[in-house]
Amino acid sequence: MTAMGYRVISFAYDDVAHRPELCVSLLRMVLSYFQADGTPQQLQEAVEREALRLAYRLARPLRPIDVEQHLHVGHRTAVKTLQSLCSKSLLSPVAGPGGKHVVRYELRQLARKGLWL
Repeated sequence: MTAMGYRVISFAYDDVAHRPELCVSLLRMVLSYFQADGTPQQLQEAVEREALRLAYRLARPLRPIDVEQHLHVGHRTAVKTLQSLCSKSLLSPVAGPGGKHVVRYELRQLARKGLWL
């Protein structure tokens, strides 16, 4: 099972029968590795950081579909993430033909230092 990628946890019958609290504690310790550590705010910040990393890596204006595919999130989540980065002045929206809808987001340049964020 381990060779196939599964994590195997074994307990002696005596431990399960006579000390179940020990088994439960050990299982909680193993499973805690897979639990999310942060609050929803911290998770949102992690999503935003990853979207910025994607923008740097692509070196072109970022589209919501890029964020969707990279982070495996829905369209609304991708757009909200990009809008949040715009409100923090890290990205700037780029309107499409006709100027009605925002179709891309590009990294903003710091005016004083001439550096890309």
